[in-house]
Amino acid sequence: MKTNILIIGGGLSGLHTAYTLHQRGVDVTLVEARDRLGGRILSQTSEHSSDAAFDLGPTWFWPGQRRIETLVQTLGLELEVFEQPSSGEALYENETGKVLRGLDGVSMAGSFRLEGGIARIIHSLADRIPKDTVQCRSRATRIEQHNNGLRTTLLRDGHDTIIDSGRVVIALPPRLAVDSIVFSPELPPANSEALRRTPTWMAGHAKLVALYDEPFWRHDGLSGDAISYRGPLGEIHDASPQTGGPAALFGFVGVPPSTRENRDGALKEAAISQLEKLFGHRAAQPREVLIKDWAFDPLTATPADHEPQVAHSVLWPGESPEISWDQCLLWSGSETADDGLRNNGYLEGALEASERTVRQLEVDLKHKVPS
Repeated sequence: MKTNILIIGGGLSGLHTAYTLHQRGVDVTLVEARDRLGGRILSQTSEHSSDAAFDLGPTWFWPGQRRIETLVQTLGLELEVFEQPSSGEALYENETGKVLRGLDGVSMAGSFRLEGGIARIIHSLADRIPKDTVQCRSRATRIEQHNNGLRTTLLRDGHDTIIDSGRVVIALPPRLAVDSIVFSPELPPANSEALRRTPTWMAGHAKLVALYDEPFWRHDGLSGDAISYRGPLGEIHDASPQTGGPAALFGFVGVPPSTRENRDGALKEAAISQLEKLFGHRAAQPREVLIKDWAFDPLTATPADHEPQVAHSVLWPGESPEISWDQCLLWSGSETADDGLRNNGYLEGALEASERTVRQLEVDLKHKVPS
């Protein structure tokens, strides 16, 4: 198979790049190792209701993030945007287990969410490109220079397939890509090491969502926000949809990956016990509990990612590997966003990286692709 541009990775950055290039008439193919698009964007529905979806990956975007705001409008989703619930008091659980009420600085007030989950953006983008442009369940295992272009080997359904292309865009976390793909010729050692030092945002995290019939905490004057230094949930927020139900509380798991592997059952039990302590007896019996541990998703994390990040700063190398590959190999994805703009790891960073990739291809291919 041949294509002009091959994009590896069907998260927001890769999918947006494919969408933009297709809009401009560029021949493009996108491959994704999972059986779904979205990467770390994962909005899961309840077993009891398909009307709402709950984000187990990115949840929010913020005013002033012009790229994601513009994309939401372009996709016709602006009426689905709502502000994160924040009315009421927040809770604080200290190291001894004492719970204090009325803590400031915990709320995500002012941030935006999307009714039906952030994956609505992924579905809307995918609907705007031809289905034969996308190949899921196709994992890139090797990229080599071949006949003035690149040849990529994909593992699909247990068999190798080959795609020849003029350019390859790697829209994967850099650390994951360099650990899972063989490059021929090899990338310069300094660049490979820089890529391996680039942390993958969210790769060390786990998120838990507890679903309830109603947001009872609001009736008690609580916002659903909490910070805990006792755990297992370190940070908790209201995850309820804007309208309808079920209501929800979600938390970031504060227990290190090394101590939570293969312990989903125990983790859920401890988390529900914690929610009961914080929010009262009605929190003890959720309708359903959803959990996603990204640290043990091999298509997101490597063992080096098992230390959760506490900030969005990254160590993206200033000199990227495409210099040694005659500009045929481009690196994209949220981790490659401009560190100075502090978009790394955010949805905005994924779109910033996509814009940069399109501009590079515009120069390389001399094909007018306005940003």
